[in-house]
Amino acid sequence: MSKRGRNSGAAVRRRAPYLSPRERAEQGKAARKSAPRKSHAGFEPGRDRPDPVAVVDVQSQTRVQELVPIRYGRMTESPFRFYRGAAAIMAGDLAGTPDTGLTAQLCGDAHMMNFRLLGSPERRLVFDINDFDETLPGPWEWDVKRLAASLVIAGRENGFSAGDRAMIVGTAVRSYRERMRGFAGMGNLDVWYTRADMAELQPLADRQLRAKGRRRLSATMAKARTRDSLQAFEKLTRVRDGERRFTPDPPLVVPVDDLLRGVRRERFVTELHELVERYGRSLSTERRHLLRQYRVVDIARKVVGVGSVGTRCWILLLLGKDDTDPLILQAKEADRSVLAEHAGRSEYRNQGQRVVAGQRLMQAVGDVFLGWDRVRGQDGRQRDFYVRQLHDWKGILVPQEMVPNGMRVFGELCGATLARAHARSGDRIAIASYLGGGPAFDEALIEFAEAYADQNERDHAALVAAVKSGRVKAASE
Repeated sequence: MSKRGRNSGAAVRRRAPYLSPRERAEQGKAARKSAPRKSHAGFEPGRDRPDPVAVVDVQSQTRVQELVPIRYGRMTESPFRFYRGAAAIMAGDLAGTPDTGLTAQLCGDAHMMNFRLLGSPERRLVFDINDFDETLPGPWEWDVKRLAASLVIAGRENGFSAGDRAMIVGTAVRSYRERMRGFAGMGNLDVWYTRADMAELQPLADRQLRAKGRRRLSATMAKARTRDSLQAFEKLTRVRDGERRFTPDPPLVVPVDDLLRGVRRERFVTELHELVERYGRSLSTERRHLLRQYRVVDIARKVVGVGSVGTRCWILLLLGKDDTDPLILQAKEADRSVLAEHAGRSEYRNQGQRVVAGQRLMQAVGDVFLGWDRVRGQDGRQRDFYVRQLHDWKGILVPQEMVPNGMRVFGELCGATLARAHARSGDRIAIASYLGGGPAFDEALIEFAEAYADQNERDHAALVAAVKSGRVKAASE
């Protein structure tokens, strides 16, 4: 349990007394006394730091056991893939770092692969945060540190020099700081309406990227526009006995007919059909009306991500006016945030609602079908889920394909995007005042990111050793 206290997770939600901009700025400067900006440099694990393999194993105990070896297999592939699945480990580590006392709604897992291209309801391509499984109010600097460390870990995997990595992290953190200072001078509505529209950002990126980088960005944007329900429909389904059904691809995609039989199958299918009806109540009226124009025709279990492997994740095939009008929804299990032990429990009893509320607060634009529900599983346990479209113009810029300058531009965009997300919920004036106009915080996080990358490599090696010794079982796909 961290010094923040068990109820601090709801701190962002409570209405605070009105403070003038000057008073808010003074709060930010006062935070420098308890947590000097230079104090964020470096990382030293505590003497009572838990075994990293044990932390991951505790998470795995509540997951679908036949899928857990896939999670370990993916995490052992490289330090970067390990890092993607190690949010719980880092949450415990961050709880022991200097605390500014200034909170915002956190992504909770703000590594660089969770920033990507997304489609807005107006069908414009934007750049935003994508993954909110761990979202919770907490110290804003935790998200920035997770982003910074991910850039170093990815840079090491690509063979970048220490100087290049420092340039990349310094640019990302400076971008966060400068954007937050810009938001501090804006009105509330202006902050709320800000978004990273790629049509406006591409000229900026074109000026900073070389020809190969510009071509790769253009190709990624074009591909993102094709990644929708129709593309997923063509890739994941086939006609069987005259009806459209999910194509088996075990263990990554397994139709419900191949998982359950008889009464158990009928009971479970009925429950998931009812989930769609109930979850619709979490949508706004007009979106609920749109959802009701679709009917569920098939269900399958799907393996997603790295850290999420083993959580219960179902994809549901719905059809609209006819068989050429598909909608594929993903219902993903939402468990307690890994931040909760250290930042305080969520104000929401339903963990799916926690995810949805955090996503709606942090994202500039959102999936029109984003909602939540609670389902009783085959084992009799109730589990919380959040629901969204499986694909909605999603595009990923792959770190392994980046050169130092490309990762620098990407990191700059990530830092600005994270600042915008935090400015919507946190005290942007106080945070900006804490950060200041100089590079003190930027330089501290360059040191932190390198030190934490060292720790991540040790943790990855510990998991690899655990697999070799037979302590845990890993499986390839």
